[in-house]
Amino acid sequence: MQNAAQTNPQKYDAVVVGAGLAGVYALYKLRNQGLSVRVLEAGSGIGGTWYHNRYPGARCDIESLDYSYSFDNELQQDWSWTERYASQPEILRYINHVADRFDLREHIQLDTKVTSAVFDDATNTWTVGTDAGEHFESRFAVMATGVLSVPQVPSTTGLEDFQGEWYHSGDWPHEGVDVRGKRVGVIGTGSSGTQMIPILADQADELLVFQRTPNFCMPAQNYPIRPEVEQEWKATYPERRAFARQSGFGHNQVTNPKSGKEVSAAERLAELENRWDLGGLYMMRAFKDILVDKEVNDEASEFVRGKIRSIVADPQTAEALSPRHLPIGTKRLCSGTGYYETFNRENVTLVNVRESPIDRITATGVRTADADYDVDVLVFATGFDAMTGALNRLNPVGRDGRQLRDHWAAGPQTYLGLTVSGFPNMFIIAGPGSPSVFSNMVTSIEQHVEWIADAIAHLDGNGFDTIEASPEAEAEWVRHVNEVANKTLYRDSKATWFYGANIPGKPVVFMPYVGGVGNYWNRITALAQAGYTGFLLDGRESGSEPTEPVELANQVHAAGQEEKAAARA
Repeated sequence: MQNAAQTNPQKYDAVVVGAGLAGVYALYKLRNQGLSVRVLEAGSGIGGTWYHNRYPGARCDIESLDYSYSFDNELQQDWSWTERYASQPEILRYINHVADRFDLREHIQLDTKVTSAVFDDATNTWTVGTDAGEHFESRFAVMATGVLSVPQVPSTTGLEDFQGEWYHSGDWPHEGVDVRGKRVGVIGTGSSGTQMIPILADQADELLVFQRTPNFCMPAQNYPIRPEVEQEWKATYPERRAFARQSGFGHNQVTNPKSGKEVSAAERLAELENRWDLGGLYMMRAFKDILVDKEVNDEASEFVRGKIRSIVADPQTAEALSPRHLPIGTKRLCSGTGYYETFNRENVTLVNVRESPIDRITATGVRTADADYDVDVLVFATGFDAMTGALNRLNPVGRDGRQLRDHWAAGPQTYLGLTVSGFPNMFIIAGPGSPSVFSNMVTSIEQHVEWIADAIAHLDGNGFDTIEASPEAEAEWVRHVNEVANKTLYRDSKATWFYGANIPGKPVVFMPYVGGVGNYWNRITALAQAGYTGFLLDGRESGSEPTEPVELANQVHAAGQEEKAAARA
């Protein structure tokens, strides 16, 4: 017999799916606007990415003072970060602090997996169902499901036969994993792999690293935050936050406004050395055209390969670790501590599975085309079904029974990365078609949540029930997203998760927007101010004619403002 909660839906103005940084801020913002809100979270705690990714060495690659909420000045003044790049435990403490500080926890329902979301054309409401049989009815459905939230374990033959322990970096046991005295194999050398490998090497008896595609890994240059740096940031937060919102990538990393070709070879080398010393993602700000001009990118790529050769003692290993298949930055740039140095350790072996592919997992380890490797513990650092994985699995049903999975069969289609044609009152935070993974995610989250809150206020203030993207506006935005990407070096880098290439059978379509965070924000703001151009309000076209899309020349760096930052630095 079903209980009342399973038969009678609980009614709210908005249901938010996910309680990571996006879901927490959506809850705060919408409740402050007077809406009743319920957040449904599959995990046993809040934090999203930072709740699940507890692998050794997990930390952010955006500086802590940037990777934080800006919506409350007392919060950003009171909270103190301990490191330049915060670790997973510290970020998780921060998110929990925010939830407690603003009394948000009572509105969040944990251990609740959302299994369905269906729009009712007759009542203009969403019904969200859970694995416990509960149903929630709301006007608005806000998808804060995360862009890197569905771990991808390769369908490698024989995994079920493996007699040791195996884990995925994105679903790490909360109690940790003790690898002391054990032989460990790590498959994958992306962001999580490059962060955990040095730590596992220090703990394990022996470490085998199975690498198919080498990645560029910059030294993080992490260190405890100096008091004077924290004081300067807090004194200038208003200017820094405003700058971040208008910058190319949503943060305060200083971009060189010069082209690589307008300076001498000696100046280029000095700038690349400077970026290496700055660490982290700063290398991609070395020149304004580093992601556009192949020759400039080639020089930066070779500079980093030279650093690898200078660090790694064995020439053959150094060459295997040196990326040559993709321009630097067109696959997610990694940031770590002591990564390349790890391969000088006697207990670490690099297995090049591009030359000798993995054939299968055996009962005792990994079999490649030419050897068997015994391991006690196997770690998959193989990434995620990025950007679309969580929503495709949920598969919301919109108008006239339209399923999102069908609508996205040839690749994700959104308008502005925020909405989907045929899915009224459903909003996506940091979705495909927005800067998302090409930005400081906290900046993009705040921009999206504030835009969504304003859109809801516009509906309520003008007597509208629904808002949705028009098919024409959605198609034009998808075209524009691809047009901008095709003017960069990403056009030749389709073997990455930016295109979904890491998931067998997934359409190879470029998913993020590389037009720049500031340009994107200005555009979505202008469209809203013009009356929500490109949207249908209560099924009727609204707004004035859209302006022409921003040009790539104004994209990645927002040069004028970044010059001011360079001068300030």
